[in-house]
Amino acid sequence: MKIKGLRWWIIGLIALATVINYIDRSTLGVMWPSISKDLGMEKDDYAIILNFFMIAYAVGQSVSGRLFDKVGTRIGYVIAIGVWGLSSFMHAFARGILSFSFFRITLGLGEAGNWPGAAKSNAEWFPIKERAIAQGLFNAGASIGSVIAPPLIALLWAAFGWQVTFMIVGSFGIMWLIPWLIINKKGPKEHPWITKYEQEKIIKGQHAKENTVEGQKGKCLKDILKHRESWSVLVSRFFLEPIWWLFVGWMPIYLAEVYGFDVKQIGLFAWVPYVGAAIGSISGGYFSGKMIKNGATINRARKTAITIGGAIMFLGLLATIFLANTPLKFVVIVAFVLFGFQFTIGNIQTLPSDLFYGKSVGTLAGFGGTVGVFAVIAMNFLVPVISKISYTPIFVMIAVFVPLGIWAIYYFAKDIRPVDEKETKTISIK
Repeated sequence: MKIKGLRWWIIGLIALATVINYIDRSTLGVMWPSISKDLGMEKDDYAIILNFFMIAYAVGQSVSGRLFDKVGTRIGYVIAIGVWGLSSFMHAFARGILSFSFFRITLGLGEAGNWPGAAKSNAEWFPIKERAIAQGLFNAGASIGSVIAPPLIALLWAAFGWQVTFMIVGSFGIMWLIPWLIINKKGPKEHPWITKYEQEKIIKGQHAKENTVEGQKGKCLKDILKHRESWSVLVSRFFLEPIWWLFVGWMPIYLAEVYGFDVKQIGLFAWVPYVGAAIGSISGGYFSGKMIKNGATINRARKTAITIGGAIMFLGLLATIFLANTPLKFVVIVAFVLFGFQFTIGNIQTLPSDLFYGKSVGTLAGFGGTVGVFAVIAMNFLVPVISKISYTPIFVMIAVFVPLGIWAIYYFAKDIRPVDEKETKTISIK
């Protein structure tokens, strides 16, 4: 049996896993008004629980990056989703800050694997010209999950309460493993269902060195960080990741505090920004891929897309400060912010496979995620303190982060192409 476009089935499953990922992580925030009332918890407790998740998520990005490089994407995803699905289910039995924190830690460790796993899978299954659109489709899963999560969780909460809701959403990931194990049998070179045409298209469209023994050998993290270009991934993600996570982690709380929303009202409004994010995910990948197809270099295509998305993000964040005076205006403006974010970040997340080969891709992608999450952790400590006065300084802070993140790409990655094909400036790592 042969399946046409098998690579699109693979990225489709990963996008579906990302939808589930975001439903699982959104459940606590959406239902927090109800959970906190039932268990007598406060916003400061939520910040602590959220940061335990983020710390585990940061550690999990680097650990899972190495894990995926060692065991491959097929088994790597089984481990990651098995851990996060069970953790999500077990939230139903949490009764206070300690138990919620423990289950958020295991959830974060499992969910972290999705991102380096996707970057590595895309490097294996897609030619260079299609990698950004593949990354965009995968990232769209995060946005679609965030669109689905608020109304779905609100409906489940209204019908069954928060404990059963955790059980239901926690089971989604476990069920996902069935089609994953059936369809993703082997890599593109050995898969029994891949057509010869698609196999040749993938192999010929990759860096020549990726298909050699030398190209498959992974560099250790120390050697990766000696290359100046690697720091473009790390520094840009450090500045840009807090923008996405501010809205993912705190928008339900913001709507509850500023506009007095309950769980049902949060479910009605909180999905709107992620429609913009989903469109941005696909558009950013399509845009840079189209530029490359039309003859632009990878360097020009990636930087152009990253800059356009950054400009949209920055203007949108200014609008949240000066124009968002109603809940509807707020969520619509945030939709533009997250459109810009996803337009940009999909191209940044493609950089590890633009710069390195084989087993180095997951390592850099994972460590980039870790660095970005540490900035998010710092932000999460500040939000409950600053927001007691106003959320405006928080929006100002992340607006300033946008040009810094874009600057990092231009400063550290003067020319985006495989580092082994050119003489690179290196940074001494002692």
